[in-house]
Formats: sequence, structure tokens, C-alpha cells
Amino acid sequence: MKALITAPFHEAGFSILKKYMDIIYENWRETGILYRDSHDYIEKINKEKADVLITEGDMIDEDVLSSCNIKIIGICRGYPDNVNMDIATQKRIPVFFTPDRNADAVADLTIGLMLCQLRQITNSDRLLRSGTFFVDTGEALANLYRRFMGWELGGKTVGIIGLGGVGFRVAQRLKFGFNAKILIFDPYIDEKKIKEVDGKRVELETLLKESDLVSLHAKVTGENIGMIGEKELKLMKPTAYLINTARAALVDEDALFEALKEKRIAGAGLDVFGSEPVDSDNRFLPLDNVTVTPHAGGSTYDAEIRQSLMIAQDIENYLKKKKPKFLKNPEILKGEKL
Repeated sequence: MKALITAPFHEAGFSILKKYMDIIYENWRETGILYRDSHDYIEKINKEKADVLITEGDMIDEDVLSSCNIKIIGICRGYPDNVNMDIATQKRIPVFFTPDRNADAVADLTIGLMLCQLRQITNSDRLLRSGTFFVDTGEALANLYRRFMGWELGGKTVGIIGLGGVGFRVAQRLKFGFNAKILIFDPYIDEKKIKEVDGKRVELETLLKESDLVSLHAKVTGENIGMIGEKELKLMKPTAYLINTARAALVDEDALFEALKEKRIAGAGLDVFGSEPVDSDNRFLPLDNVTVTPHAGGSTYDAEIRQSLMIAQDIENYLKKKKPKFLKNPEILKGEKL
């Protein structure tokens, strides 16, 4: 067998796969190449004679699956939405994926954005790097402390919208690390999960009115696109912060920009945007009450190691006729003895 790996992949995963196949490793973050056009991807796969694909963002559509001799697919994402699952399953091609492989990473960044806003870390850093601020008098020193007076995260009321893999980890960090009061809006989560973080289930309106910080962690569905708009932002306290490390589509970005510009809420920490990739012309950057990161919530070395092991161990299990943990189409195993 021969694997074409274009996802970021760690040696821990390579050491497992090398026992079963030859490997061509072309990490898209190093090459800058994402195969979104099936013609180019088909040409590459056939040229390399690859029958195992491990990718993060390349499109594995019907054309790719029909034109190449693919035997195994590994997707280093929380959901394999870049694969035509119907065709893969018809062809009995196993599709392995990596749910929650970066959930801890995103949860950590979420807490980081909260602290940046509450303690004005971003503003302090910007000012000191600007070359325009010098503490040369007692009055300047007093102004410095007044200007960057902040809030502690401990004991605050935090509203979490979506208690999935990331939301649950954020709640754990807040409750057991900062003794925060946790409010949960998630119509689909069971009460047991909420009790594990000592949370309280509330309606969205209550969460927005009572929270000192509102943190978004819901998956985007047809029902919740733009769920945080002008009306919802007006329900928030003027001292409250909005944190979004989930998806930009959950928020009416225009309404949020106006609310921040007019200081109708205290601030925001944002890792996701309607227009990406983010660069220095992003309209939120000039606002002094916003911390911006470039959709890098899941980008950690730990997440890379984790996804590599999840994929490699599952492929090894599959090849050894053992039951894999993260197989998206387990129906292909029907009738096989595992």
C-alpha cells in the first residue's frame, strides 16, 4: 500500500503506518497546496499510485473516488465533510476521522480570549509596543493603572451556547479552574452532561441577560445561522463580553461590529470571521475592545500529535481486523469478523 498524506502529521503516526505502507508526505501547511479541484487531485493520486489518502482539507468527491483506486481514507477533521460519504460507502472505502482532536486546543484559546478581554492584555501590549507611551511621572503611572484596570475571571457568570466537545471543556476549565457560574443554552444536550460541570440550563434570552461573558460553541445548522444578532446583543450587559471560537455564521457580524464600535457591549474575543483568511485589513482590528486571532483555535502541536495517532491507530486496527474507534461509515464492516 502507498499513502499520500497532505494533512499535518506527526512522527508518532508515521511510525505506526510505516509498518504497513510506503508514505509520501506533503503537508499542505508547508507546500501551500490544497486540492480543491478534483482534476489536479486525481492527477496527483494516480501519479503517486496512492491507495491511502490522509488529508485535512482536500476535496474527495465522486470524481476522485471513481477515478482513483482508493482503499482507505483518513480525514484529520472533526467531521469528514470534504468526502462524498455516499460514494465512499458504496465502494466500501473506510473513512476515518478525528472528532474532538483539537477540542482542548480551542477550549484553551477560548479561556485565553476571555482573559485578554477581562485583563486588557491585548490593549496593554499594543500600547507598550507603540513607542508612544512613557511612564516618566507619577501622574503617568497613575494613568497607566487606571487605564488598564481589569476584571478577574474567577466567580463570573459565563453563558455557554453549545455544550459539545469544546463547550464542555470550556465549562470544565471555568468551573473547576475559576469557580465560575455556568449557564448553558443547548436544546440537544442531556441534563447529566450539564450536571457534570455544575451548570444551569437556561433559555437563550436569560443567558444573554445574566452572563458576564457569552461564549459560542454551537455547530452551525439551518436553525442557528445569525442566532446572535442586533436584538440578542441588546440583551447583553454593557459590561459583558462575547467570545466566538466556533463559527462566524452564528453571529450577525455587522450587528456585532456596530455594538462594539458604539461600546454597547464591553468587548469581544474573535477567532472566526465571515471572510477568511484574516489579515491586517480586518475591520475589527482598529477597535480597542476586541482581541482577534486568525482562526487558529485548533492549531497546536498537541492536536497534530493527537490526530496523527487517532488516524494511524484506527488504520492499523482496520488492517488487523480489529474494531476501529473513529470510523464514519461502520456499515462497510457488516459481515466482517472483527
